[in-house]
Amino acid sequence: MGTTRTTTDERDATRTDDPSVTGDTATETPRTEGKDAGKPAGDREDAATATDEQDGADRAEGTGADAVDTERTEDAEDAAEQDGAADGAAPAPTGVKRGAGAVVAAGLGLASVTGTWLGTLLAERQTLLGQIKLQSGKATDQIATVYGAPWHTTALINGVFALLAVAVGAAVLFNRPRATWTRAVAWGGLALGVLGLLISAGMYFDLLASLPTIPKAPTQPPAG
Repeated sequence: MGTTRTTTDERDATRTDDPSVTGDTATETPRTEGKDAGKPAGDREDAATATDEQDGADRAEGTGADAVDTERTEDAEDAAEQDGAADGAAPAPTGVKRGAGAVVAAGLGLASVTGTWLGTLLAERQTLLGQIKLQSGKATDQIATVYGAPWHTTALINGVFALLAVAVGAAVLFNRPRATWTRAVAWGGLALGVLGLLISAGMYFDLLASLPTIPKAPTQPPAG
C-alpha cells in the first residue's frame, strides 16, 4: 500500500513540474482520447463516409436549385419576348416570303420555255396587223409581215418572262434561304429562266430557224 501511494505521488509531481504540459492540454487530451477511444475504427470510418455523403447531397441540392433558377429565368425571358411580340408588330415571315419567291421564279421560268397566253394573244394581233398592211399596200414582204413579226413578238414576250424568272430566283438565292425545298425550287426557276432566255434569243434573232423565203421565178427567154 505504501509503495503504490508513493508512485502515484511521484507521477503527480512529474506532471505538475513539467513546464511543457499546460493545464488546458492536460484537460483536453483526456476528453478527446476518451471520446474517440470509446468508438471502434469501423464506426469512425462509417461516420466519415456519412459526412462525405451528406456534403455531396448538399452540393447536389445546391446545383439542382441553381439549375431550376436558371430555367425559371429563361422561361421568364421567353414569356417577356412573346408578350413584346404580341403587343408590338408581328415579325415578318421571311421564310414564307422566300418560299413564295422561289415558287414564282419556277413558274416564270416554266412559262418562258413553254410560252404564255399573253405571247399567243400578241402574236395573233401582230398577224392581223400584218394582213391589214398587206391589203393596204403598206407592206410588200408577205412572209416577214405575216409570219416573221408574230414569231418575234412571241420570242420577245417569252424573253421578258425568262428575265423575270432569273431576277426573282437570284434574289431568293441571294438571301440564303434555310429551307432545302426553297433553295431547290429557286435553283430550278433560275435554270428555267436561263434556258428561256437562250430560246427567246434564238427565236428573235432567227438563230433556231430562219424565215422562209419565196424562190425567184426563173426568167424565160424572150420569144423570137
